[in-house]
Amino acid sequence: MHNYQLILASTSPFRQQLLSKLSIPFETAQPDCDETPLPNESPEALVSRLSQVKATSCHVEKPSLVIGSDQVCVIDGNIVGKPLNRDKAIAQLSAQSGKKITFYTGLTVYNSATKLCETIVDEFHVHFRQLDKRTIENYIDKEQPFYCAGSFKCEGLGIVLFKKLEGKDPNALIGLPLIELVSMLNSQGFDVLR
Repeated sequence: MHNYQLILASTSPFRQQLLSKLSIPFETAQPDCDETPLPNESPEALVSRLSQVKATSCHVEKPSLVIGSDQVCVIDGNIVGKPLNRDKAIAQLSAQSGKKITFYTGLTVYNSATKLCETIVDEFHVHFRQLDKRTIENYIDKEQPFYCAGSFKCEGLGIVLFKKLEGKDPNALIGLPLIELVSMLNSQGFDVLR
């Protein structure tokens, strides 16, 4: 029996689906977080800070382990957001054609009882095939990844766009590095398999 309730500080359905893979009960909470980057803040520092703010901003009444996560996509050294529409999605995929892009995912586990806060940053690389305009437009029209940084869904048809994936945990690409999360929960005395 776990002494803590588990809370995911996110309303993202993608992160909820990922955490559900662990077959443990959890609740979700809406974090109170301004996601505006600070001046000259690196992508790694940004996701680390935002994952901590998300985890520590949720009001909890019972002793809880609160999971915060934040992710950015970096193309040619620039942070890229969600495209939100077809034209921007086409532009993002066109800019990624034949290149390696990097996703940085910050992950924090905050113990509301002890105030202990552990944070890691996971790095994941996506190597794109050379993509022609027709391929990009067909993909965008079929999957409509308008709310995905990088304009693709790797858990869906987006896989056809890639030459190679490179990283420790494929779940990190979707937004929640489960391998690291299990280790962090274990260090708090929360064994997923018990």
